[in-house]
Amino acid sequence: MKQQLPPSLEFDKIVSPKSLADSLGGTLPPAGHKIGLLGGSFNPAHTAHYQISIDALKRLNLDEVWWLVSPQNPLKDTNGMASLSDRVSSALAMQRHPRIRITTIESQLGSVYTANTLSNLVARFPKVEFVWLMGADNLSQISRWRDWQDIFQTVKVAVFARPGYSLQAAASKAAQRFKRNRIPEQRSHTLFEYQTPAWVLIHGHQSKISSTKIRNGHDLGKKS
Repeated sequence: MKQQLPPSLEFDKIVSPKSLADSLGGTLPPAGHKIGLLGGSFNPAHTAHYQISIDALKRLNLDEVWWLVSPQNPLKDTNGMASLSDRVSSALAMQRHPRIRITTIESQLGSVYTANTLSNLVARFPKVEFVWLMGADNLSQISRWRDWQDIFQTVKVAVFARPGYSLQAAASKAAQRFKRNRIPEQRSHTLFEYQTPAWVLIHGHQSKISSTKIRNGHDLGKKS
């Protein structure tokens, strides 16, 4: 059965356990769960988001993956940005797996910066283990994010190779800063045994698709 979110996406900033559960589809995560966090605009959600999630579930021995549908990415232009409800709908349509949750919890927490979101989640779910999931394209430019080093200090990080970005990502400022904290890919299943900072680069199924290409393709389709 498809996950259902509350019809209203306008949340009070006073966050109760019930409202947190509502934003997660009805239930809070049990103690000891290992959860991957995949953030983004999801404008729209696509198969690469899904494939990263499936690879993460398998390679990192996760219990769940949460798609954190951002209210607004501070580094992205609002032009061409679909409404939050439309982006949630596209994520729900792409969900396809019972252990993938779609959530607007960042809206409820009043957080637009990843570092703040992660510190909030760790504080609210101290008995849950989190890992931040992202593509190699994001590792290449994560040093532009606010308090980006705190991300690595707060949770484990798993980076998934993307076509054309692996070398660039490996040479990035973030990869060099945390070079000594990178674990071998063949030990990705043991990532949670390490203390933060700890990160891994995983070469799973690589897709060239992106939200930008999908939007451009839609535009081209209208012109043809």
